[in-house]
Amino acid sequence: MELKPWKTLSSEVINQNPWSSFIHNEFETPDGRKGDYYYMKTPAGSVMVVPVLADGRLVLHREYRYVFNRISLAFPSGGIQEGQTAHEAVRAELKEESGYVAKSIEKVGELAPSTGILHEYTTYFFAYDLEEGEAEPEPFEEFEKVLMTVEEVDEAIASGEVWDGFTVCAWQLMRERVLNYRNQL
Repeated sequence: MELKPWKTLSSEVINQNPWSSFIHNEFETPDGRKGDYYYMKTPAGSVMVVPVLADGRLVLHREYRYVFNRISLAFPSGGIQEGQTAHEAVRAELKEESGYVAKSIEKVGELAPSTGILHEYTTYFFAYDLEEGEAEPEPFEEFEKVLMTVEEVDEAIASGEVWDGFTVCAWQLMRERVLNYRNQL
């Protein structure tokens, strides 16, 4: 069986705000069936960074997540603003959420975090040669900086303390890179 793309018959933005759009599409499958599809789309995607200090510890933060009414432990991340590159966005998010500025930052990859309901790619970065400074959170953001070893991050994921999917994906992509970096210190 060969999979074929569906044809979009119409598309409308139901609701839009600075961070996302809620979209309704009418579609037709290759065999002629018609249906409705609802999804969210962000303006330019998002970024996440795994920052590593010179001693091999990783920089994460705790943050209250309103939608879940729960504290999250995660790597710094955020949306890419219109007209901003992923590299510009990740540097801004790192400074905003942790206070650190990276002298070295490498793109590791891109993933679509939720392919059924969200049209977004997250670009993942590895940052090192960090210079510490003051965090610059947005008006409704509060962060508690957390420094962890590789083993502590592994344990936090296994125990469910880290439940943020973006962070689990980032760790899967970069754990070996972090270990290699730490072994070179």
